[in-house]
Amino acid sequence: MVSVLQKRLPSWFKQRIRADGGLDRVLSVLDRYRLNTVCESASCPNRGYCYSKGTATFMILGNTCTRNCRFCAVGKGKPQPVDDEEPARIGLAVKELGLKYVVVTSVTRDDLADGGAGQFAETVRQLKAAEPEVTVELLIPDFRGEEEPFRTVMDAHPDVVGHNIETISRLYSSVRPQAVYKMSVESLRYLKSLNSAVLTKSGLMLGLGETPDEVESAFADLSGTACDILTMGQYLQPSPGHLPVTEYVAPQEFGKYRTSALAHGFRAVASSPLVRSSYDAEELFKQAKSHSPA
Repeated sequence: MVSVLQKRLPSWFKQRIRADGGLDRVLSVLDRYRLNTVCESASCPNRGYCYSKGTATFMILGNTCTRNCRFCAVGKGKPQPVDDEEPARIGLAVKELGLKYVVVTSVTRDDLADGGAGQFAETVRQLKAAEPEVTVELLIPDFRGEEEPFRTVMDAHPDVVGHNIETISRLYSSVRPQAVYKMSVESLRYLKSLNSAVLTKSGLMLGLGETPDEVESAFADLSGTACDILTMGQYLQPSPGHLPVTEYVAPQEFGKYRTSALAHGFRAVASSPLVRSSYDAEELFKQAKSHSPA
């Protein structure tokens, strides 16, 4: 554990950004096609690293969320109307960037009857039409636990579908007050039941006050849904108005959690302070595909 009273982040948060022009190219394409990324909206600490590699996580359905999760930097309030042309623009951007692996997420849209599932599905279709060999990973909301939106998403044939539980059960009321831990877990179970060939994925933030035993319990809950891929990273406070960091979890502790998670049966696990849901997503996908479940 590292004290949160120190003025600077621990040394392990330092990273070197490749100066190869990739960052400027990605930003230019995103701007030209008027596309949002979770990289910018959520102030991801890895955005320079990922942009420099020519990758980004597209965020559909605007940049205003209908929920008020206390860890998230994405704006809250009344969202914009759905942009029907957005999926096609994502397809064009991906083709121009030459991406072979694409991650798509969204703000939560509780104002929409389908929670935005139709936009996810259309985005998958447009991506496959633009680049037939592209691998598509989706990171979706809980759709209020309704089954039809999950079926809509899966009928579009994504390659990976993720839903983050974000934290352990005890902390939901303070971290995700408009969400339900059991609903998030059951969402993953239902997704796997619709098509067991599609990889499922979830993520946890550490440093919010969870105990090791509670993290282990979350591993057991997720592995019980046959979840294939797990990511774990350090929570960082986006602003003074968000939840404070309780502790900075050291890299060696993340390593121990990774070993434990693999013992629970996950096919691929990324666990270190800088890991986020889509960090090196293609590599995790390849690991999971090459690791047959027991």
